Amino acid sequence: MLHTFQKQLNRILLIAVSTALLAACNSAPPSTTSTTSGDKTTAPTTASTPQTGSTDKKEKQKIRVQLPFLKQSLDAPLIWAIEKGYFAEEGLDVSYERGFGNADTISKLGTGKYDMAFSDVYNAMEFNDKNPNDKILAVAFYQNKAPFSIVTFKANGIKTPADLVGKKLGAPAGDGPRKLFPLFAKEIKIAPDSVTWDTMEPKLRETFLLQGKVDAVSGFYTSVIPSLIKGGKTMDDIQIFFYDEFGLDFYGNGILVKQDFMTKNPDAIKAFLKAYFRGMQEVVKDPTAALDLVVSTDQSKLMDRDAEKLRLKLAIERMYVTPEVEAAGFGGADMKRLEKSVNQTVEGFKLKPVTAADIFTDKFLPAKEKRMVPPTSDRKPLQ
Repeated sequence: MLHTFQKQLNRILLIAVSTALLAACNSAPPSTTSTTSGDKTTAPTTASTPQTGSTDKKEKQKIRVQLPFLKQSLDAPLIWAIEKGYFAEEGLDVSYERGFGNADTISKLGTGKYDMAFSDVYNAMEFNDKNPNDKILAVAFYQNKAPFSIVTFKANGIKTPADLVGKKLGAPAGDGPRKLFPLFAKEIKIAPDSVTWDTMEPKLRETFLLQGKVDAVSGFYTSVIPSLIKGGKTMDDIQIFFYDEFGLDFYGNGILVKQDFMTKNPDAIKAFLKAYFRGMQEVVKDPTAALDLVVSTDQSKLMDRDAEKLRLKLAIERMYVTPEVEAAGFGGADMKRLEKSVNQTVEGFKLKPVTAADIFTDKFLPAKEKRMVPPTSDRKPLQ
């Protein structure tokens, strides 16, 4: 009987040990799976986690941005900050969509479809004039100079702006430089009605000039000139009258938000500007790498690198890096200079009077030392 009891006890002990071993195996941690690229093994990444090693699991605030037009090399600071994870580091999940011109971008920002937009304050002033209780303001200027211009060919015999008298100019109806032409005419001392205008779709503007249907066009030189070069002209063929060289020293596009968004999301705006101007600094330091990055993100694969290279070159040399920016950093504004252009816009667009402070604030900008232009010795040439 004792022998039988001993056999039962041994069986119970054996079952207990087996159960314990099975439980231990089931509770062992699972093995980690990694993704492999070539000879390199990297940790898996997700759309919300930048490949910078960030371990922050906090949900990021979504920011919807609209561009002024099709994605171009001018958008390099934004693309760089997204692709390099700068926005993600600041707790933001930034997405963007193409625009259809500055006026359209302002209109869609006004409806609340986007949180932020890249456009000009002069169209925003017109919007605010019609919507005084739902204003749009600039929180930074990423283009220190506006690309407003009149462009013609030297062969047309237009050597000075005064030679435009009696000529036919072409532009879309809502073109900013066209709307401001009466002010330009005033500065160059000709009558605004001394020229005639032909209206066409934006995509046909340069075609009309190339075909001789108009003598000159108004537009952003960053758009017009690359198109003319692509159409077979050289820089030696082209005559450009820059508005900023004839009394209209306007700021270019800014980063715009609605007043309601500004009130509710001050930290998000600060974070966005910090990341964006960090991207701008990198673009100025290595514009070739920035250009290649923008081209690589073009899903249509239709982007012309040569045209985008010229566009970015014009932007860096005339709009992004100026004596004012070299001294004061990216993003800000000289309020006296801005005040003058605001007054000129009020006159040109026939708006109710406003001040520079009504359409721009610098309170969200990073500290000056965080947005200075990289030293010349650190800047690589655009290739």
